[in-house]
Amino acid sequence: MHHLRTTVAILRPITANQKAQGLLQARRLAAGGALSTPEPMRSYTAPVSAEPFLNGTSCNYVEEMYYAWLENPRSVHKSWDIFFRNANSGAPPGAAYHSPPPLVAAAPGLANAQLKGGAHRSVEKLVEDHLAVQSLVRAYQVRGHHIAKLDPLNLNVVGFDEAPVMVGMKQVAFYGLDESDLDQVFRLPTTTFIGGSESALSLRQIIHRLEMAYCQSIGVEFMFINDLEQCQWIRQKFESPGVMQFSLEEKRTLLARMVRSTRFEEFLQRKWSSEKRFGLEGCESLIPALKTIIDKSSMNGVDNIIMGMPHRGRLNVLANVIRKELEQIFCQFDSKLEAADEGSGDVKYHLGMYHRRTNRVSDRNITLSLMANPSHLEAVDPVVQGKTKAEQFYCGDTEGNRVMSILLHGDAAFAGQGVVYETFHLSDLPSYTTHGTIHVVVNNQIGFTTDPRMARSSSYPTDVAKVVNAPIFHVNADDPEAVMYVCNVAAEWRATFHKDVVVDLVCYRRNGHNEMDEPMFTQPLMYKQIKKQKGVMQKYADRLITEGVVSRQDYEEDISNYDQICEEAHARSKDEKILHIKHWLDSPWPGFFKPDGQPKSMSCPSTGLPEDELGHIGKIASSVPLEDFTVHGGLSRILKGREAMVDQRVCDWALGEYMAFGSLLKEGTHVRLSGQDVERGTFSHRHHVLHDQNVDKRTCIPMNHIAPNQAPYTVCNSSLSEYGVLGFELGFAMASPNALVLWEAQFGDFHNTAQCIIDQFISPGQAKWVRQNGIVLLLPHGMEGMGPEHSSARPERFLQMCNEDPDAFPRFSTEEFAVRQLYDCNWIIVNCSTPANYFHVLRRQILLPFRKPLIVFTPKSLLRHPEAKSSFDDMLPGTHFQRVIPDRGPVSDKPEGVRRLVFCTGKVYYDLIRERKDRGMDDTVAITRIEQLSPFPFDQVKEETDRYSNADLVWCQEEHKNQGYYDYVKPRLRTTVNSSRLVWYAGRGPTAAPATGNKAAHLVELQRFLDTAFNLDAFTKQS
Repeated sequence: MHHLRTTVAILRPITANQKAQGLLQARRLAAGGALSTPEPMRSYTAPVSAEPFLNGTSCNYVEEMYYAWLENPRSVHKSWDIFFRNANSGAPPGAAYHSPPPLVAAAPGLANAQLKGGAHRSVEKLVEDHLAVQSLVRAYQVRGHHIAKLDPLNLNVVGFDEAPVMVGMKQVAFYGLDESDLDQVFRLPTTTFIGGSESALSLRQIIHRLEMAYCQSIGVEFMFINDLEQCQWIRQKFESPGVMQFSLEEKRTLLARMVRSTRFEEFLQRKWSSEKRFGLEGCESLIPALKTIIDKSSMNGVDNIIMGMPHRGRLNVLANVIRKELEQIFCQFDSKLEAADEGSGDVKYHLGMYHRRTNRVSDRNITLSLMANPSHLEAVDPVVQGKTKAEQFYCGDTEGNRVMSILLHGDAAFAGQGVVYETFHLSDLPSYTTHGTIHVVVNNQIGFTTDPRMARSSSYPTDVAKVVNAPIFHVNADDPEAVMYVCNVAAEWRATFHKDVVVDLVCYRRNGHNEMDEPMFTQPLMYKQIKKQKGVMQKYADRLITEGVVSRQDYEEDISNYDQICEEAHARSKDEKILHIKHWLDSPWPGFFKPDGQPKSMSCPSTGLPEDELGHIGKIASSVPLEDFTVHGGLSRILKGREAMVDQRVCDWALGEYMAFGSLLKEGTHVRLSGQDVERGTFSHRHHVLHDQNVDKRTCIPMNHIAPNQAPYTVCNSSLSEYGVLGFELGFAMASPNALVLWEAQFGDFHNTAQCIIDQFISPGQAKWVRQNGIVLLLPHGMEGMGPEHSSARPERFLQMCNEDPDAFPRFSTEEFAVRQLYDCNWIIVNCSTPANYFHVLRRQILLPFRKPLIVFTPKSLLRHPEAKSSFDDMLPGTHFQRVIPDRGPVSDKPEGVRRLVFCTGKVYYDLIRERKDRGMDDTVAITRIEQLSPFPFDQVKEETDRYSNADLVWCQEEHKNQGYYDYVKPRLRTTVNSSRLVWYAGRGPTAAPATGNKAAHLVELQRFLDTAFNLDAFTKQS
């Protein structure tokens, strides 16, 4: 303990300069820093004492010594210098002072100075006692939560810190005090508010008030925060005497909410005792906690709250917080309920909800959204944050005053899931911040069957929140008033500082992991105590009845009334024969679909653009719109190269992307591109953000200078996270269908650390929750001889999750075939080989009358390949995305003479055409590119196979046989053609790794499968 940290607080400044200097030092010290060397105080001349340590030295004199020492250690007596240096280095009480040899007699007037309380005390005792009191106060502030009464079960399994907490009446000796000091009056330091209007208290009163503030039903962790203003704000909220006072009406409201929370669970238990519902028993105070946060936030101006939570208590939250109709919840328990909507649906405790209603406390309208969430618990965290950010963006809420998020967590998942850490680290990033999230942890003190001692290495499950200096309020969930107070403070904190805050509801789980689980197998002692535990509603009701706040008759009437509401809703639920998942939609898009939820059309207009618009966007892409802006010399050459391409009416990959983004922005569509290094592009090809080479932090985004009334373009480098950031962008895309939201992996295989978001939200999202989403994933992919890492985006994984039947040829009308296929698929997968096709597929994503996720395997070497360029002619009005690009060479003139038809996708096409040219086989081998893999273009592939009816059919890929596209494409090709025509394979053989790490081996493999593809006799002999 650095005792000089407290000296500033207990000594009174003398002059204005000294006061300013002392406050500066106090701020540094309260934030946890060390004393810095003060600037000279010009108006002050320090006295030099011959012997300061004389009995009865006045407090003012001590002050003079301290400030003199701050200015110049040589200006004070050596004994003072030693004392202050020792104290500053952390010497314990009593050890800082070393008596020097006596010099001269005491100065007149000092020897008999009378101290407060009538006692003559040495200056050493005076200073050290005040330092001791300050240390004691700080000990409560830092560690009082360790001995707070947090656990309703009194099992003391909340934390694991075995070190003794040296606070309390019996521990004063640790600070150099004794029992005789308990009635001694001490002036209170400025770092505490326990005195209220009083500036001094006896030590006994100080300890009592500190224990009431920090060691009752609330434990506060905040002293790690390095901001003095924030620390003082929290101290005032919890230390000020009498802060936790509630009116009679507030107490009655709290009890009514406890009744609804408790009786809802009891009703479900009576009606469906053998059903899983993941009830809230043991933490019924969660419902009033959430309603308190919502009430206070609504009063502070918030009108939109987006929530995410795991399954425990979800039905109760839906019923009593979001206000989902009870009959809609109860009908979910009917096993004979038929699904009215498309898709598989989901279990009731995963579903979400969107509802706009009036908040009775604030009398303001408020929109509440509870996001649908799979059983992957914390996976919803970044999704909620992304949707919150989008809602703030679209309503112009730049400070988070109108839109906010609440995240609920389980204790084991909060500590154990890495996405929690990833999400916290987005909290203050400019392009990702939601200006503060209120986290509520339902702390069961157990994870499924795992004891906390085996589940985490930290004292609390909430310790991860400390990485962003979020205050943590632990509270005993069996004390509803303490819960209510903490939630009010949390909402005020978020409104005041716009930073994250954590409310840790320490509770228990009355049943097992679910209602069918037997917890006594693994936690016998805990559950013996739980069986004896009186319910929190009953305990609180008894307390209010004793206090005369409510009568027992009123209380029992509240119970009877709510039970009647549930019974009537249950009777109505029996009339529900059809389940409408759309009633549970958490992100509606009003006006985008027809009233029946169907698209407004089944067609897609041309995605081409007029020539003058292409030229205009191209000029912006090759210029620097700001004056006196110096770009890097290498970038100047890139911009000149773009300008030359525009003059030649061609574009490469980067310019094609620019054309797509720019045109959508001009048409009013917001574009957001996020991911690691996306501003420049991993491969230094994009350069959407220009940096002034002479002015720090001065940047320019030319894309925002395309048209006067264009939509904004957001391009933002993300943190080095995939799971969290992809979830965030998915949530952003949920908020509106009129935005192109893209996430780009630094390399394609980086998506594997975000697999949970892909598997649980993107691929099955519409089937589970009838929730469309137009997010775009850009995954750089290609075998370049650079080793197994960063070569493959693992297309086989995405293709395996397609919902299309490989054995059924779709029977759609010719006019609607392409769009109808897109509507029926769960996502779209493309591997474009030309910039023009990439341009079209991005624009099509917005011009379609519905939304589907789009997976794009983007190139690496093709970014600068001289042949991978497109003419403006391929991007003019009337042009579309080409699902299949047929061979337009000599083979198309005489298709009957073609001996082999090679199907491929992506980059390998350029290897094939080079090899075909070298072999002189331009008129015998046709090469057709399948640009859209899912949904599979059966109709256009059939046209190709019918055209080349005499040709062998070969699928060629650069990926290994057990990877890539072969297992997906082969059965679909067989379905397309006559079963008598075989489909042969040309590519690398099976392997466990995605690619070789040897460049020479890579080239050998490449030449081997090219030889196979063009050996016209190979497959004939095999057959």
